Amino acid sequence: MFRSLTRQSAIKQVAARLSVRSMSTVVEDSVGPKCYGGTYTVTLIPGDGIGQETAASVKAVFDAAKVPVQFEQFDLSGFTPENDKLMQEALASLRRNKVGLKGILYTPIRQGHSSFNVAMRKELDIYAAVAHCKNMAGVEARHKNVDFVIIRENTEGEYSGLEHQSFPGVVESLKIITRPKTERIARYAFDYALRHGRKRVTIVHKANIMKLADGLFLNTCRAVAKEYPSIQYNDMIVDNTAMQLVSKPQQFDVMVMPNLYGSIVSNIGAGLIGGPGIVPGANYGREFAIFEPGSRHVAKDIQGRNTANPSSLILSSVMMLRHLQLTEHADLIENAVNKTLSSDSVKTPDLGGSNSTTDFTKAIIRNL
Repeated sequence: MFRSLTRQSAIKQVAARLSVRSMSTVVEDSVGPKCYGGTYTVTLIPGDGIGQETAASVKAVFDAAKVPVQFEQFDLSGFTPENDKLMQEALASLRRNKVGLKGILYTPIRQGHSSFNVAMRKELDIYAAVAHCKNMAGVEARHKNVDFVIIRENTEGEYSGLEHQSFPGVVESLKIITRPKTERIARYAFDYALRHGRKRVTIVHKANIMKLADGLFLNTCRAVAKEYPSIQYNDMIVDNTAMQLVSKPQQFDVMVMPNLYGSIVSNIGAGLIGGPGIVPGANYGREFAIFEPGSRHVAKDIQGRNTANPSSLILSSVMMLRHLQLTEHADLIENAVNKTLSSDSVKTPDLGGSNSTTDFTKAIIRNL
């Protein structure tokens, strides 16, 4: 009896602590992120492409802002063999620290090599991907007043990785949709809308064609929506969603969808507001959280040129700081990034300028 009451008390304490976090559900984790002597330990995976350059920017900004975070860095690559020792060490670090910051790992387009990005999310059951697409001052965009949040189920759908060749020249790829995981992501989306003062959730699907799989997703989301009478909801077929996004994106507030649709929609969202360099993102589970750019681009074409815009990873780290309840540091860095982006004096090539990653990072530090 005492043990049961102690467990319940611990869960209530954790729930109370996590209720102030910006983007997380109630977590069944009585331990939480690792913090010793006021300093948090975070797993850092820079990733491929521009990852090392943008990760260096984050570390420089954190040092200048005196953020109480130390990184355990793992230079993991999507090019490394599957089941590589470094991959296992990185996963062990994430399990230990509960929180990670990562760039994007390249996934080779060849047979027999699964995506490390997907494997990491499945291994740790990091089920909710969140990307915030919002106009930023100083960044030219095709539309004004864009401000919507994409919530994407991370662990199933077309990314289940279940494929086989049933006959030479015939490949079957399985799309998995389950009611429990759909309920979980739908409830996350409506909880997010409620907590952040959002008014509407749009359910994105293709139930007119995939009547069983997407039909289950749609009907389950509708059932969950009834538990939130103060939040409006509607549903939209994914191809119509793409057209509506490029014609009238202001109509969207919170969007919830299966895995593949989320990948496509987040890239459209990035294009609407100025590119992948300014879209932050996060991935949440019940016990773990990984923060990474919201539009998942490796940017191999500009690797090593010192021209990458580090804003997406820096703003993702701001989300991480809020998750750790380091709100003052998060506000300090976010304001510095916004001030730098709104200035015409320092812009990276993706924003129409000619400044380097190093120049942009130094400008952020000056604006702290």
